Amino acid sequence: MATARPRTTGRHTRTRRGGERPAESDVESCRTNELLAFVVAGASDARAGLSPADTATALLDRFGGAPGLARACAVDIEEVLVERGMRPARAVEAARVVAGAFELARRAAADGTPLRALTDSKDVAAWATPRLGALEHEELWLLALDGRSRLRAARCVAKGGLHGLGVRAADPLRHALRAAASGFVLVHNHPSGDPTPSTEDVTFTRRVADAAAMIGVPLLDHVVVAREGFASVPFPAAAGELG
Repeated sequence: MATARPRTTGRHTRTRRGGERPAESDVESCRTNELLAFVVAGASDARAGLSPADTATALLDRFGGAPGLARACAVDIEEVLVERGMRPARAVEAARVVAGAFELARRAAADGTPLRALTDSKDVAAWATPRLGALEHEELWLLALDGRSRLRAARCVAKGGLHGLGVRAADPLRHALRAAASGFVLVHNHPSGDPTPSTEDVTFTRRVADAAAMIGVPLLDHVVVAREGFASVPFPAAAGELG
């Protein structure tokens, strides 16, 4: 008499080890170091004795967890991996994989939900804080709106260092025109953690507002986001400004 074979589900039933692929439904329950191990699995260095789990743990420990690692550049990640004994060529590859994964996530988040309404500064901050609030460099974004204050497009206007951006008043206007915006909002972050607008923020905003009024595409708001909250940059009111 034939022996009945046990039924299988096609999913892993073993305890997960570093780099082992989980069942699709298990991904949401993975720990951070496990998820990172999956990311770096193709760029680990067995010859150096570094498993994906070892690589993930080393990076999270050095940068203080996922938020710190998300802010790290590829060069910083590479240095940590070389210090751990990874061969330089493999370290470059692994660093690009990790930094690229976080950058892809930021870009996906920055695309926004099509036709999302931005009716006041709080709505703008809710859009921008998850994307920009934890960055260690400044970024200026333009949010192009239609006639009912719905988000048509989000565009990065400029990226800078810890202390500022090199940007002209004409730069955001080009993005607004290309997006066929009825009006637009500017938003940028303060890496210091304090969202209080600086003198430079106010001066720049007024220049943009004046230029925007001349071409008939008004600047409706300029919001600063940071770890400690958000603030709206003061400038002369435009028709249809956000509340």
